[in-house]
Amino acid sequence: MGKSTEFQAISAAVMTELRAITGEAYFFTDESAREAHSHDETEDLRFLPQAVAEPADTAQVSAIMRICNRERIPVTVRGGGSGLAGGALPVHGGLVLSMRRFDQILNIDKRNFQAHVQPGVITEHLQNTLREAGLFYPPDPSSRGWSFIGGNISTNAGGPKAVKYGVVKDHVLNLEVVLPNGEVIETGANTLKNSTGYNLTQLIVGSEGTLGVVTKIVLKLQPHPTQSLLMLAPFRSAESACAAVAAIFEAGVTPSGLEFMERSAIEWAIRYVGETPVPLGDADAAHLLIEVDGFHLDALYADCAVINEVLERFECGEIFFADNDAQKTALWKLRRNVAHAVKKNSIYKEEDTVVPRAELPGLLRCVKEVGARYGFESVCYGHAGDGNLHVNILRGQLDEQAWLHEVPKGIREIFTYVKSMGGTISGEHGIGWVQKPYLDIVFSPVEMTLMREIKKVFDPNGILNPDKIF
Repeated sequence: MGKSTEFQAISAAVMTELRAITGEAYFFTDESAREAHSHDETEDLRFLPQAVAEPADTAQVSAIMRICNRERIPVTVRGGGSGLAGGALPVHGGLVLSMRRFDQILNIDKRNFQAHVQPGVITEHLQNTLREAGLFYPPDPSSRGWSFIGGNISTNAGGPKAVKYGVVKDHVLNLEVVLPNGEVIETGANTLKNSTGYNLTQLIVGSEGTLGVVTKIVLKLQPHPTQSLLMLAPFRSAESACAAVAAIFEAGVTPSGLEFMERSAIEWAIRYVGETPVPLGDADAAHLLIEVDGFHLDALYADCAVINEVLERFECGEIFFADNDAQKTALWKLRRNVAHAVKKNSIYKEEDTVVPRAELPGLLRCVKEVGARYGFESVCYGHAGDGNLHVNILRGQLDEQAWLHEVPKGIREIFTYVKSMGGTISGEHGIGWVQKPYLDIVFSPVEMTLMREIKKVFDPNGILNPDKIF
């Protein structure tokens, strides 16, 4: 891995070389552009790059990488800027490589249920386009309205539909990747099965832009479900809501979405959105948002009946069934805006914990106990069906000392508990810049060495997204 002392600034001569590749209109050194690319959605962190390049095609990316590798200039690849772990922060300055112009859906192959896309395509735009063709790409992070497919691949994003359909890695067949030295490779084949050599496709997925620059993506699709039912179930205790999750699966039902929101999360979302399809009861401590989907309504109603029987065993109150598309949209709007609501209300740290789903009640209890000891409040929500709990730690009235030095000790305790339960410290946000100090909790020195050596094979000079993960 490269260190900051090994990196070089972009000289005037190199600026001229890089500008010639993209053209004057797509190479930026002005303060406004640098500031816009200095941050993502991670806390309030900012790191100014020296320049921003917006290449138009793979050949331009290759040419830029060759120059930066030759000159030892750090390069940070950027998508839509929706990251929550600082994975796209240019912490050593250098060049930000924006994939904004890679925004084309190249081909929708209905016969083979595949989509060939560029990494700058917005997730929701792809999903809407596919839906018109009766096709379905399930991964749908809360940022789907502005996150790029390339960014989703870089962190192996998930979202509510992951509980039934899997995360991004389950839908990627092949990638075109530019290596740090400018060489261009394909990582796999456009086939459903592939036992030919090491699985480089799955190595790139989730590598957070540290191994190569993805320039083309082949995605696996499926028929779009024609029917869905959605219910919001209130509980008198948050732990009861969490405990009900595993019981639903034990009863033989696999929802297409199973989301947990404790009361404060849904209250903040209601205030942020300014509307709610259902009032909160005084005794409601938490909610599960449960969706089933498919092609036959009778089967879905039968699933809901089973779910209803299960929930009755867990202090569940009156279940609200969304009767129409408007109510469904309103409920999902609440869930998808929880993170924005939290950010508006307080400086916060968002931890992306994940445990085997039967361990969710214990994880929630641990979070609250640790918070009580370290003096911080938390707002918890997440993809309960996957055991993926987003823990938003609020700064509130904590002073600088407590926020910077004591709270991380509490986070380490939570992560240590997560590991002891067979879980890990990031389910879909990645490690990036902010989670690096905790990686030793989940990986041994041998495992860390293996990953560092893989990084060196791809990027011997350490120029690509340096100081991330490790």
